[in-house]
Amino acid sequence: MTTTLHRGLAPAETADALPRRRDLIDLDGWTPDELQALVNRAAYLREALAEPTRRFDALRGLLVVTLFYENSTRTRVSFELAARRMGADVASVAAASSSVTKGESLRDTVETLQALGANILVVRSSQSGAPDVIARHIRGAVVNAGDGWRGHPTQALLDLFTMQRHLGALAGRRIVILGDILHSRVARSNLWSLTAMGAEVVLCAPPTLMAPDIAAAYTTRPIPGTGERRRVIVEPRIEAALEGADVVMALRLQRERQQAGLLPSLREYTRRYGLTTERLALANPGALVLHPGPMNEGVEIDPAVAHGAASHVEEQVSNGVATRMAALEMIGRALAVEAR
Repeated sequence: MTTTLHRGLAPAETADALPRRRDLIDLDGWTPDELQALVNRAAYLREALAEPTRRFDALRGLLVVTLFYENSTRTRVSFELAARRMGADVASVAAASSSVTKGESLRDTVETLQALGANILVVRSSQSGAPDVIARHIRGAVVNAGDGWRGHPTQALLDLFTMQRHLGALAGRRIVILGDILHSRVARSNLWSLTAMGAEVVLCAPPTLMAPDIAAAYTTRPIPGTGERRRVIVEPRIEAALEGADVVMALRLQRERQQAGLLPSLREYTRRYGLTTERLALANPGALVLHPGPMNEGVEIDPAVAHGAASHVEEQVSNGVATRMAALEMIGRALAVEAR
């Protein structure tokens, strides 16, 4: 059963309540109210997307450029669809086919795009901190579409939206993030948002794929706006981690980011940490299964789980467009205020 998150709010109210932020680098400084406001707006926009011909003009006259130094399908396409539905002009730059291959620096690329009229840059990079660097050298706005191992804020926002549609408020819920925690920017951004909303987040991975002192990195940072302590648990035993879970988020085993020796073998990883129907049965009845994609079926998640009744992976993809529409609208409103 789903929950209408914006119930009781007029469409204009959901827009007016959006956070006053011109960049989206990560979610560590976001308050629970800011997170909820963006999710409420995404919920309204998701319903509006059911009308294929409907368009919005929040970004009319603005140029959104997607600058991707890493390959992507879901994130890049959903940002481009979101920008167009919000009325923006859209251009896409893939580093492999740009002047980057001729030695052009990140700063030079960004300044070139700015000179061509870019107002909002959506950036994906293998280098942690790249969006911060860009934000210091551009007059427009920057959205982090994934940087190294550090963050992927719009993925975390769409994950929060998906969970709330089915579970309502997340305070007191047990959410398990299972798999390659060490290399996961998705896990890191989700930790900020989910703990801010009052959830208990359980991290489960082999010791070699668990970031050192990751729980302390979050629990020592109070939740903005409330000052409350974040709840993060590290549990390497998969059966103990899944016990009583309301959500299980399996992460892709990022073989391309790993160095030799982190795992004995893929078969051993699957045997000990793969999400199977038997293991999922340890979670609470009706628990949601999520995955940021792309999935390695048969490695971190069994096909029967990936495509089973508990899986909401396809819904995550759909919710990504509405969530990114809301994020871009937030930035467009901030830029409009600056231009006055």
